[in-house]
Amino acid sequence: MSRAERDLVRALRDELAAIDPSRPCDRAAEGAGLGTAPTGREASIARLAVRLRRTGDAADPADFGWATAAEHCRTAWLRGRFLARGSLSLAGGRTHLEFVVDPAEAPALAERLADVGLPSSWRIRRRRGVVTSKSGEAVGLFLRRLGASAALLEIEARQVARALRGELNRVLNAESANLQRAVAAAGRQLEAIDQLDADGRLQGQRPIVLLVAAARRETPEASLTELAERLAVHRSAVQRALERIERLAEAPVAADAGKARRDRGPRPALA
Repeated sequence: MSRAERDLVRALRDELAAIDPSRPCDRAAEGAGLGTAPTGREASIARLAVRLRRTGDAADPADFGWATAAEHCRTAWLRGRFLARGSLSLAGGRTHLEFVVDPAEAPALAERLADVGLPSSWRIRRRRGVVTSKSGEAVGLFLRRLGASAALLEIEARQVARALRGELNRVLNAESANLQRAVAAAGRQLEAIDQLDADGRLQGQRPIVLLVAAARRETPEASLTELAERLAVHRSAVQRALERIERLAEAPVAADAGKARRDRGPRPALA
């Protein structure tokens, strides 16, 4: 992640750590989620741990009764668990939420996250349980449920801006490639027109071919659509005329040989 992205994640965690639940049951649930030894190094989490210990709300995460807990207590527990064992990565515009816990806790934590609408997977990595979710939309809803607002809005705004920049770059690259192809095609067509005009074959073509050739010479930069609008014909007619011009220019020998055969007349019959 870039430094700006790390600062945003830190601000989000600070925002969550500053939440002071009003209900005693929520404080107890958050203390259970935080546990007695949170891994986060942020000062805000350290202050939260001290605050919960002073009120006697720090506890073992395993002591929390998820099945019978109210929704607000579940949210408080998840907030504590995220602050204690969770991490968020925004590298490359991709959202990656991860919890590193004891191996025995990983499957249960994945089920609890699924209960609140956050699909996740778990695995054992270096003898630790790792629970991950890479759904950007679901992670955003999860963090908003935990209480993140200001920092999350900034993260989402930056992600939208990044996506827009990426889309704009793709459009510009596509337009540039199309322009390069159009310039190359116009160059080939002008060369073909000059070649056919020089050897006298251009004047023998149909009127539409002559009109398109003249329009291409006068406006080399024009697109097929612009040429069609100028001549008041269909775009497909312009395209076929230019394709015919290029085909004729690519096979001058074959064209001359055919003309020579016609001048000689029919071949005599074999005896």
